[in-house]
This record gives sequence, structure tokens and C-alpha cells, in this order.
Amino acid sequence: MFSENHRKSGCIEVVCGSMFSGKTEELIRRLKRAQFAGQAIAIFKPAVDNRYSDVEVVSHDFHKISSTPIKDPADMLKVSSDVQVVGVDEAQFFDESLVDVCQALANRGIRVIVAGLDTDFLGAPFGPMPRLMAVAEDVQKVHAICVKCGSLANHSHRLSKSEDLVLLGEKDVYEPLCRDCYNAARAREEQEKCSPKLFEDD
Repeated sequence: MFSENHRKSGCIEVVCGSMFSGKTEELIRRLKRAQFAGQAIAIFKPAVDNRYSDVEVVSHDFHKISSTPIKDPADMLKVSSDVQVVGVDEAQFFDESLVDVCQALANRGIRVIVAGLDTDFLGAPFGPMPRLMAVAEDVQKVHAICVKCGSLANHSHRLSKSEDLVLLGEKDVYEPLCRDCYNAARAREEQEKCSPKLFEDD
């Protein structure tokens, strides 16, 4: 098991999972532990994610920590030389250049902690997350609880009809489901697309 202790060089840690699995909560926990240890930290989030705050990383349980919203991952390379830990939330919303940026920061001796969705609403690998997981020293996959059956959930099922890859939302837009319940929900949706609309004039 990967330990937060005895780090003598830079590294990349990835915390991934579905919606409502506690990814941001775990990111904030690790960053606050680093702060408590007297380490200089810098935190970044995609500017597009303003669901709770424009300038804070906020978990679904409303724990929060100050951050810098950015559009280009390259802006992270401008951190001051005294920064020892860099945190990145909602990494899936950044482009593939995030991987090279995280590698560059780790090569400087910085501990980089990244949190993000590993798959999108269709169950496909999301954005730069697969490559980040491949190059990271440590990957922790966290799980939500399936709202249908109570099993461990690893899918973010979209409740709206939007087909946009990026659609910000909370429990009104997404629900965590296990594999079986997700597959059943997707099958029903595909069936609805193929079936004629009944009683649409009623």
C-alpha cells in the first residue's frame, strides 16, 4: 500500500472513481495533511467547474479548500519554487497536456495529487485520466454506493437526455450505479430510443 510518508522525490498520485465517490474529499484530506505538516501547497481546478465556487475546490459534503481556476494546464508550471505539493481537482475536464504537466512537476520533486472521474457517462475512459493513471506512482480508486441496490458503484449514470460529453451537475443530473444497474439503465434507454412514443397526443 502506498504511504504518504518517506517521500524523497516527486511523484504523481491519482484518486479516481465515479460521481459521489469521495474523490474531492480525499484530495482535500491529503492537501490539508500536507498543510498541517508545514508544506507549501498549490491547488488548481478547471475554470469551467463553477458548481459550488469559482475559486474553491468543494466536495459534495461541502468541505472546501482555496484553489486557482485555470483553463490551460501549463499554468500550473508557474508555481513558485517553494511549492512542495500540487493538487488538481476534476482532472478529466483538462486536455491531454495535463499528463505532461504533471510529469514535469513530479520531475521537479513536487508531489502531485490528482482527482478526477475515470470514466464518462457512457462508461468510456475520460480525458487524460487513463494516461495519468498509467504514469502515476499510486492510483486509488474510490467508490460510491449504488442508489438502486446498495452495491459498490463505479458508474456515473446521467439522468438527463443530453449527449454532451461535459455536462456539469449534481444529484439532479447524475446518479452512482453499480455495473449491473448501470447496464440495465443503459439498456432501457436504448430501448426507449428504438420504441415509438406512445400516447404522445394525450
